[in-house]
Amino acid sequence: MGMRSIVMGLVAASYCLASSWTPMKTEGQPLARHECAFIEAGGKLYLIGGRGEKPVNVYDPKTNRWSEAAAPPMEIHHFQPVVFDRKIYVLGALTGKYPHETPVPNVLIFDPKANRWSKGPAIPEDRRRGAAGVAVHDGKIYVLDGIQDGHWDGHVAWFDAFDPKTGAWTKLPDAPRPRDHFQSVVIGDKLYAAGGRLSSAKTGDTFKLSVGEVDIFDFSTGAWSTAKEKIPTERAGCFATDWKGRVLVLGGESGAHEAAHSEAEAFDPKTGKWTSLPGLAQGRHGTGVAEYGGKLWVAAGSANRGGGPELTTLEVWDGR
Repeated sequence: MGMRSIVMGLVAASYCLASSWTPMKTEGQPLARHECAFIEAGGKLYLIGGRGEKPVNVYDPKTNRWSEAAAPPMEIHHFQPVVFDRKIYVLGALTGKYPHETPVPNVLIFDPKANRWSKGPAIPEDRRRGAAGVAVHDGKIYVLDGIQDGHWDGHVAWFDAFDPKTGAWTKLPDAPRPRDHFQSVVIGDKLYAAGGRLSSAKTGDTFKLSVGEVDIFDFSTGAWSTAKEKIPTERAGCFATDWKGRVLVLGGESGAHEAAHSEAEAFDPKTGKWTSLPGLAQGRHGTGVAEYGGKLWVAAGSANRGGGPELTTLEVWDGR
């Protein structure tokens, strides 16, 4: 092998290493949990909820240390939290045991600075559901799709706007199709829904009825559309974020195999195309992805489809 080939090989190996998700060795560790949420607020990363009643675990990227914060006022799982006015809002969550989990009836709010939970407005009874996609746009919180009866039945295509300043709820046009166990993403003036399924323990199809279409809501026109390309790897229990102007979908579970998915796939709104990015070091579902310091962070979740094994690990990707 010539010197040039050796150098090129080293460069390629270095690039691959830089582009990989890296497991972190941390001081302390969070509680094992899944069907939870992971989100950044004020420079720290918050691991919230999951099956059973659990306190919040807090990761400080500056010290590489985990600590514990106040527990929610009730068991909460299957939700996508958002940050508004420096507080973490929980809407569209479930509580209780499989397969008939019930929607959480109120907005729940966590103040990281005060380390305190509070109960927000009641969610209208005819719009309650869980495992929904939630995102913030222009001062309002949007709740999309979800399921009314845990993993059993009651899939909805509902779309609502919640005003955290007034507590008002507004019904918006239904999405083109229902889905649950997914996360929504806002980029610019559009909201994207990718991944998810129609959970149906009622028919024995808890994992099989995946949704491949990408649905898009345009806030400027108030209209829905559907992208031409489906997500390459259909899965639910996945987590998503806006990454450099693309909808990045990570992890998940499906009927394809027992192990949780490690795939990372990105949808480019400009081209309408999907591309594959470096996959997770540990396949997992039922958690979230947080952005801090120009990097993406993922923690906890389940290593297999279904309820376990629950994870405590943390990994990071520099996005290159």
